[in-house]
Amino acid sequence: MLLNETAEQIRSMEIRGAGRIARKAAAALRDHAAGLETPDTASFARSMKEAADLLVATRPTAVSLPNAVQTVMRSFEGAGSVAEAKAAVKTAADSFILSSRHAVEWIGEIGSRHISDGDVILTHCNSEAALSCILAAHGEGKAIEVFATEVRPRNQGLLTIRALNDAGIQTNFIVDSAVRSYINEVDLVITGADAITVNGAVVNKIGTSQIALAAHEARTPMLVAAETYKFAPRTILGERIAIEEREAGEVLDPRIAAGLPHVRVRNPAFDVTPASYVDLIVTEVGAIPPAMAYCIIRDYLGWGIGEFHKEFSIDQMTKE
Repeated sequence: MLLNETAEQIRSMEIRGAGRIARKAAAALRDHAAGLETPDTASFARSMKEAADLLVATRPTAVSLPNAVQTVMRSFEGAGSVAEAKAAVKTAADSFILSSRHAVEWIGEIGSRHISDGDVILTHCNSEAALSCILAAHGEGKAIEVFATEVRPRNQGLLTIRALNDAGIQTNFIVDSAVRSYINEVDLVITGADAITVNGAVVNKIGTSQIALAAHEARTPMLVAAETYKFAPRTILGERIAIEEREAGEVLDPRIAAGLPHVRVRNPAFDVTPASYVDLIVTEVGAIPPAMAYCIIRDYLGWGIGEFHKEFSIDQMTKE
């Protein structure tokens, strides 16, 4: 698939879900590198940086995207030839894609241990990792029931209920605003994440924060299922994760909006759930309390505070 085509599919949400986005981005960089005809490594680096910037700009909130891109881009640091750089990119991209796919399976195995026979589970949006936990528990023979939200305005909940239905899981489909009406019937909330900060706050599909608040009030445990590459290293420095605001047409028909000159449609795609509302974060390397988010960033993503002073810069390579 061409780089520009992949970028547009990510931007338009034809490719959706943080894990899928990350894998597609890694594959796009791998294929782009393979097709480059550049005379030296500096030219190769410049072309790759342009490709990386294009991909990263498509979805500013999904931390999995820049983490995947950075994994691939760092791979050819110090390469002595273009051929060596291309080989490094291919190895890094293929490794990331493979580990990402396995991560979801491992999260499912770990997360299912926190689901009991007879549990009623509420989930929001269409998270591979959250679904993996639910499907794994069902596969183990646990009798579970699920409440799945509609997820306005893009209706990602339809993808979730199809997956649950195909697995034979009893599912209740509800509008987002009905969560509080049913939260006392729920034993466990499981969502995914698009990003997790150093202090354990969770950035996820809009509506997650309200669900977490309702669960907190009802004393219903909340689990977040997320691959380690969704943790945001730069939050160590106090950087905020940009919350993407999408076009108004997703919410209100432009023909109607044209007749409402004093109305401004706000359409944030994500919100932030405080760490205090999250009981456990389930990753492929284990389940942790939110307070241990820094350990994931340091030990599994390789970013300590001092690492930012040594951060690899493609810009430096392009000047050589």
